[in-house]
Amino acid sequence: MQPNTIQAGMAAVLSGERKGVFSKLLFAGPAVIASIAYVDPGNFATNIQAGAGYGYQLLWVVLLANLIAMLFQSLSARLGIVTGKNLAEVSRDNLPRPVVWIMWAVSEIAAMATDLAEFLGGAIGLALLFDLPIFWGMAVTAVITYGILIFEKKGFRTMELVIGSMVAIISLCYVIELVIAPVSWDDALTGLTTPQLPDAAALTIAVGIIGATVMPHAIYLHSSLTQSRVKVRNEAERRKVLRYSNIEVVIALAIAGMVNMAMVIMAASAFHQGNSNVAEIETAYHMLTPILGAAAASVFLVSLITSGISSSVVGTMAGQMIMQGFLHFRVPVWLRRFVTMAPAFAVVAMGVNPTQALVMSQVVLSIALPVPMLALVAFTSRRDLMGAYATGPIIRFLAVAGAILVLGLNFLLLAGTLGVQLPMINGNS
Repeated sequence: MQPNTIQAGMAAVLSGERKGVFSKLLFAGPAVIASIAYVDPGNFATNIQAGAGYGYQLLWVVLLANLIAMLFQSLSARLGIVTGKNLAEVSRDNLPRPVVWIMWAVSEIAAMATDLAEFLGGAIGLALLFDLPIFWGMAVTAVITYGILIFEKKGFRTMELVIGSMVAIISLCYVIELVIAPVSWDDALTGLTTPQLPDAAALTIAVGIIGATVMPHAIYLHSSLTQSRVKVRNEAERRKVLRYSNIEVVIALAIAGMVNMAMVIMAASAFHQGNSNVAEIETAYHMLTPILGAAAASVFLVSLITSGISSSVVGTMAGQMIMQGFLHFRVPVWLRRFVTMAPAFAVVAMGVNPTQALVMSQVVLSIALPVPMLALVAFTSRRDLMGAYATGPIIRFLAVAGAILVLGLNFLLLAGTLGVQLPMINGNS
């Protein structure tokens, strides 16, 4: 379906000419693309460590991170729909120039950390599947990613369908994993509803989960995907678009959240008893065959490759938008792809463990995350920008609380890294 046809269909829904549940699917797409950021290879790395090392105990962190993600993705979409600008553009237009430069620099670092995780994840999966050196896995990932990015020229719907199909594949893979794995659902429910951090190492993983789940580039990108997708003719139509957007965010990120929980549950059921030291994607793959069978290992690889390729595509889209939004400067896709790939090749060339690089990239993302979070909270609460759609006191309170939580976790991580005692964490003397 061509973009003009979709635009006409959405206009007919907004005017009441088209009705029915399926007609609302025309508005689906932005949150689906953003949701791939929440099931990227960085999630694989942190979730495997969480499940193997702590069983089901850190599931509550995944749930909390997902709820925060829903809130901030809905705010990002709201900013784009109401202002017609993305978060980077609004920042450029409303903040002092030095602040804009700092935000751009931090956001670029976050984009590179994001692409490091995504690119390495796809490369690891291909290398394991075809028994290739990691370098050649990276090369194949680069070619496939660039090929998919070409679809962007065919309009937003084509890319939405491509990414949506990949989200479906990843989700199906983890449905299969949960069928195969011997899950203790009572323990999983306890871990989901009982906040706890058993020791200081659990804090590092918890911050990594936050960094891997609430993604800076996804917050930027979502506002860009919604800023001109639907042409509204009056405020009644704008309110409808916002309502459809919020529904899509909840559904898309609920699916992504369940996939993340499934990753932890699978790792907990397969590795925690007897193999709690499993912390690398490669080790997890090789141990899945004797523990859960060849089918589980194969499905794991399919999900990892799909995740790495699709999230690398979305990461490149976000990086392009961040640069264009802050600097009003656009570079060719091939050049953007090269710039974001360079750190991944450098990491491999230096002999850094790929999975450890994945985990550390998520910590970098968690530290960079407050920049777009705080900017988004500030801008969406301003009536001069948002008018009647400025956030009310309850949403503003929840958004500020979410941002403070992330900042607090980052502070605890830094304190732990510097050797400061953290008595609030059980087991840390």
